[in-house]
Amino acid sequence: EPLPPPLPKKQLQRAESLPEAALPREDPASRTGSVCSIPPPSHPGSRAGAAGSSPLRDRPCWGPRRPLTKSQSLGTPVARQGGQVPRASPEELTFAAADGELGGLLQALEGRAGLCSVLAGAQRAALARLAARLRDALLGHEHRRQLLAAQLAGKKWAALRLLEKEPCCEAGDAWYFRVRLAAGQAQPALAAKVLKSRCCSLAVQTSLGVHCSIQQVIGCFTDSLPQELALPRNTRKHHQSQCREEDTALLGSPRVLQVLLSPEIPYQTLADFVKESHKVHKTSPGHYERLACLLLLQVCTGLEHLKAQNAGRGDICPENLLLVQCPPPPLNQQSEETPPALSLPRLLISNFFKAKEKRRPCSTTQEQDCSEGFSAPSSPEADELNIGMLIYMLLHVDISLENALGFRCNRLPEIPSLSIYSTGLKRLATLLLHRDLCKRVSVEEAKSILQVLLWGPRQELFARSKKTPDLLQSWVDVKRALLLTKFAEKAARVGGSPTLEEWLCCQYFEEVTEHRLYQVTQALYA
Repeated sequence: EPLPPPLPKKQLQRAESLPEAALPREDPASRTGSVCSIPPPSHPGSRAGAAGSSPLRDRPCWGPRRPLTKSQSLGTPVARQGGQVPRASPEELTFAAADGELGGLLQALEGRAGLCSVLAGAQRAALARLAARLRDALLGHEHRRQLLAAQLAGKKWAALRLLEKEPCCEAGDAWYFRVRLAAGQAQPALAAKVLKSRCCSLAVQTSLGVHCSIQQVIGCFTDSLPQELALPRNTRKHHQSQCREEDTALLGSPRVLQVLLSPEIPYQTLADFVKESHKVHKTSPGHYERLACLLLLQVCTGLEHLKAQNAGRGDICPENLLLVQCPPPPLNQQSEETPPALSLPRLLISNFFKAKEKRRPCSTTQEQDCSEGFSAPSSPEADELNIGMLIYMLLHVDISLENALGFRCNRLPEIPSLSIYSTGLKRLATLLLHRDLCKRVSVEEAKSILQVLLWGPRQELFARSKKTPDLLQSWVDVKRALLLTKFAEKAARVGGSPTLEEWLCCQYFEEVTEHRLYQVTQALYA
């Protein structure tokens, strides 16, 4: 086919373009009726070149940075050695991909099925880039964390300024105070975690890597507490006598305690949240139980990360699960239907055990946890049991671990059907607390069930069509395309910003497969 004309010479100013000798000869016939005769923008930053850009993308819309060729920089295909144009993989495709690359890719496809496969691959790659961008927006960039950690190295209370004298949160194992480096007003606020016990899982915690559901530690020291810092006298009363005596000694003078510094500032624990949410659960059951699913999902993703690291285990008793407020969305994004008390916070696992450690001595919460029903993480099965207990706790249904394991599966306490999520949560709790280990679902399977409860497919999808892998794959393809459309529409609005729920949803559709959906829906809708 005739080649389109080259760009006018006066526009060839890019340093990465080919020299003039490499320009193909112009074919006059290609000018007639050809859309390609409209010259493209002279540089990627022009208005036309940015038409497909989005603030949620983690790289510019003109695609991956690699050595530019004539076809890549100018949109003009040029013959390569052997007369072939390099083919782009579906993961590398962007809106600005040159037609020469697209042509080579399309020629290799086998009908519409091949085209659908390419589009699905491009959508998965786009969701992966979006998920990475959203993660950075929620957690902050790695180099900023490293810079802040370097500034905190060797610092103690004298280098910090207390923002409030009272703790912003009391967990089972620590008090949290809002502080800031004394030097400079531009420094971000931090959480000073004042440990109640001398036992500390710092070595485990610092080896876990950065994760949205794992508390980050960017500094630590041991020092006498400032005189103006007020430790509550009515601390949580769930210690054994040994730990109570230790805490009483610590509250005396001088008070020398270990302090960890974290960029995440908690405002309450999950236990506090559950105590305060009885009323909103009754008045807005659908919103509340969806929020419960999202909190449980964060617990599962954190435990999954710990298992992959193989460095330690997480203590998921409610008193040590921290809630951190996310930045509020702009006014034009706030839903009038969702009560302010049900905005989704980040959930952090803040207490850890060594991988083979059965129980930590002098833990400030475990003795109470066992009496209330939570199991110490002495075995992999404890995670599943504790997530099952969390479901009942979040839904305000009383249950103890001993009673749960003493019942048969069909005799577990009844969960009232208050919303579309109630039945699914009851089914998940039953699978997590099953007495038969072979029938008990894993943390990874619980995570998948929660994702299906939140974002589908729901049971009505199979009301008229038999559930098959092909049907599920078609559902995934359509939902991925609609999700990308949603992000594009949101990015076009003024003040659009990603949310934690959108990031979790993005992760789901990036990873899900039709075979996994088939297994999960079989377990959930059995």
